[in-house]
Amino acid sequence: MTTQTLIYIFVGLSFALYIGIAIWSRAGSTREFYVAGGGVHPVVNGMATAADWMSAASFISMAGLIAFLGYDGSVYLMGWTGGYVMLALLLAPYLRKFGEFTVPDFIGTRFYSKAARTVAVICLIFISFTYIAGQMRGVGIVFSRFLDVEVEIGVVIGMAIVFVYAVLGGMKGITYTQVAQYCVMIFAYLVPAIFISLLITGNPVPQLGLGSVVNDGSGLTVLQKLDESLQMMGFGAYTQGSKSAVDVFCITAALMVGTAGLPHVIVRFFTVPKASDARRSAGWALVFIALLYTTAPAVAAFARINFNDSVHQTAYQDAPAWFTNWEANNLIAWQDKNGDGVMQVASGDAFEGAPEYLEQTGPSGERLLANAPGAGSDNEVYVDRDIMVLANPEIANLPGWVIALVAAGGLAAALSTAAGLLLVISAAVSHDLLKSTFRPEISEKGELRAARLAASAAIIVAGFLGIYPPGWVAQVVAFAFGLAAASLFPAIFMGIFTKSMNREGAIAGMVSGLAFTFLYIAYFKLWAPQANVAANWLLGISPEGIGIIGMLINFSVAIIVAKFTPPPPQEVGQLVEMIRVPRGARQAREH
Repeated sequence: MTTQTLIYIFVGLSFALYIGIAIWSRAGSTREFYVAGGGVHPVVNGMATAADWMSAASFISMAGLIAFLGYDGSVYLMGWTGGYVMLALLLAPYLRKFGEFTVPDFIGTRFYSKAARTVAVICLIFISFTYIAGQMRGVGIVFSRFLDVEVEIGVVIGMAIVFVYAVLGGMKGITYTQVAQYCVMIFAYLVPAIFISLLITGNPVPQLGLGSVVNDGSGLTVLQKLDESLQMMGFGAYTQGSKSAVDVFCITAALMVGTAGLPHVIVRFFTVPKASDARRSAGWALVFIALLYTTAPAVAAFARINFNDSVHQTAYQDAPAWFTNWEANNLIAWQDKNGDGVMQVASGDAFEGAPEYLEQTGPSGERLLANAPGAGSDNEVYVDRDIMVLANPEIANLPGWVIALVAAGGLAAALSTAAGLLLVISAAVSHDLLKSTFRPEISEKGELRAARLAASAAIIVAGFLGIYPPGWVAQVVAFAFGLAAASLFPAIFMGIFTKSMNREGAIAGMVSGLAFTFLYIAYFKLWAPQANVAANWLLGISPEGIGIIGMLINFSVAIIVAKFTPPPPQEVGQLVEMIRVPRGARQAREH
């Protein structure tokens, strides 16, 4: 059986499973659509949360970025894992105790204002659409290579699949679908990692293989070999960073704090019966997440070793099959700058601008780009970082069924998070804007219909953003975390831990934090990408890390405005007390 046939079988079976679960668990009420009825078991919810959390950025892009960034890529590992711990311990139990459907629900009630609720919805939509762009981009990449279609067509197919099980099943359907997706995803990530660890080091545990000696007789460990080979190619050492300490700190902090403000993850803690279950499900989710996150550095290192050995100083006419497979989908390319017909990997850009191909070939048979070669760079190979995990089994010549499994896993990662984000967007529009703000008299049936229509519209917008993303998957997702850190996190944090914050302060803080962060990212990534260099960044902070400055602006503006505006009503203080103090604690203190 051919590898392509196996891919069709694995992907087809996984899609049939997801759609079958959605039909079986179809939501029949708004409570089931928004929070799965609030009765999900903590272990089940932990697995679903892990799938929701580990998006295409985690499965597809993170190891690819680490493979090429080396030490600098560790910011994604530190920020995302640390952020999840912060969310689990600092916010999730309190929000579950509040007991509503959405994050704007909490903000609107805590800050006693429909305006605050509306601003929270706007923040949520900005965050979610930025995040979902990365997921749909990941879907398009997987389809483009493994199902042999254009990236744009792959995005459209992904939109159709998500439409079926997200719009039909709501949170109830998504929860059980995500459990299945987690199983597919983690199996697809660990199996090739174990295979490749054995091939490169003889150690079956990838986490230990990262520090083991390479099976090439050199006596070097994996990281020593990478340092040596990359420095010979003109790169910096793999284990040494090039980013400034300030930027590393800000990116890590923005990812960490942004995690604690992500609405599609927070809403998962509304699906369990009680606050103590929220803590338990958070703990289980951390276990399930750790299986992938502790493996990612090893996957990145193995992928870079195999990539270097397979491509560098190889004649183009002798290029391995995996190279030509991905080249056909415009995700890897070669420009023969010195005319020797040999592929050379070196530091610097292979091409200037986006990789838009012309239908012509160069003197050595390579496909030419519409852009000029990278000025002053000896690098001849362009590689999209998002393909490294997906191409890794092919580069290592693993069996066809492993390649098919990785294809199914990559789709599971992207689709699981995309579905969760779409549900958050639909709930924000139907429940927070329509039901709670503009049409409180709407029936439950009408609200459920509006939620499904909102999800349908969101899928169309998400597809557009997936076709025209402003960066690699993990970069786009990092922007979403920055927006969450600068907008929702301060409002949620102050809403839980201070009684004095009023609606005027919260609204002013959210607007200022979101506006600053969005404009900063948009300027360097959309309006003036040529200016996106460290010399032009504010305090040397990149767009990926600017969310932490937006957060400080949010806190500062909120506190200042609150000092010059009326304090919140007394019942708000009672609400905060109810959320923060365990049941029975007050009576115990009084006695």
